[in-house]
Amino acid sequence: MSTDRATGTASASARQVGAELLRGLTAAGLLMSAVVHFELWAQGVDEVPVIGPLFLLNAIGGLVIALAVLTWKHWLPVLASIGFNVLTLVAFALAVTVGLFGSQEVAAGVPQALAGIAELVALVCAVALLVVGTRSRVR
Repeated sequence: MSTDRATGTASASARQVGAELLRGLTAAGLLMSAVVHFELWAQGVDEVPVIGPLFLLNAIGGLVIALAVLTWKHWLPVLASIGFNVLTLVAFALAVTVGLFGSQEVAAGVPQALAGIAELVALVCAVALLVVGTRSRVR
């Protein structure tokens, strides 16, 4: 029985480490996206009607959600991260394809690639974190 207990403890510890790694990667992706949006906002996007304020809101939202993911071990900030990243990626896809609020974006460029990769990493890690958290509560 003590072997089963030790194995269970080791397994729980490994899940905990995995969850914390996913939590950190989710927050890192959110922060990178926030930094890119803030930098673009500061470099002139602030003057674009509607899009300018949305870039600033995206930067602030990414920072707030990242801090929440790191400090509040609950499923709500993880779900907020998923929603944030999906909405940001959809907004970018719309801006590139059909335009968004009268603004047309290009898909090429370092900021676009950096933000896109960061958002995809944060999205995948947040979904995985939600699954890991759900599985550990079920057991």
